[in-house]
Amino acid sequence: MNTIAIIDYGMGNLHSVSKAIEHVASGTRVLVTSDAAQIRSADRVVLPGVGAIRDCMAEIRRLGFDSLVQELVLEKPVLGICVGMQAMMQHSQENDGVDCMGLFDGEVEYFGDDLHEGNERLKVPHMGWNQVQQARPHPMWQGIENGSRFYFVHSYYVSGDVPAAIGSTQYGYAIAAAVAKKNIFAVQFHPEKSQHAGLQLLKNFSQWDGTE
Repeated sequence: MNTIAIIDYGMGNLHSVSKAIEHVASGTRVLVTSDAAQIRSADRVVLPGVGAIRDCMAEIRRLGFDSLVQELVLEKPVLGICVGMQAMMQHSQENDGVDCMGLFDGEVEYFGDDLHEGNERLKVPHMGWNQVQQARPHPMWQGIENGSRFYFVHSYYVSGDVPAAIGSTQYGYAIAAAVAKKNIFAVQFHPEKSQHAGLQLLKNFSQWDGTE
């Protein structure tokens, strides 16, 4: 049976992600677990995340999940969600600066307190629906139209100029909505809250073999 492990380090919308995957991936066993052996034995792994990056990285390191994720991405498909994506970058400006896992080149930056799009002042956090432009084809985009809308909640972002950006959205700046490299696909938005397009992405992940 296809097994997807959702890493439980106390920082993620675990129940919603689990239920969304179960809904779209019939016949898939979904585990929410902090057991390294169970995570290693899964076919695919999800790294979620909400809240402050300092707390997320502290728990990831305390539990040894930083080295575990470094190991997993060599062997099987891994999906990062929201702060889970940010934790995969080199460094975050949040909480006076936090070193992350370094799976992707790039820095997590603050939108700022005076964010504008033309003459319009934008609220921070970036919260709500926004279109995602796909930079290139990828199996994780299968069945998802370019320009589909996904649900975002974040005050910090990764620039859309990073080499691994495979999807971008506009909110004051061009920001990376998704990054990809080999077995890793990570998104800033919440697919479990993004209705049809988000559910399709989770379905794609349940079938993705880690190749592009």
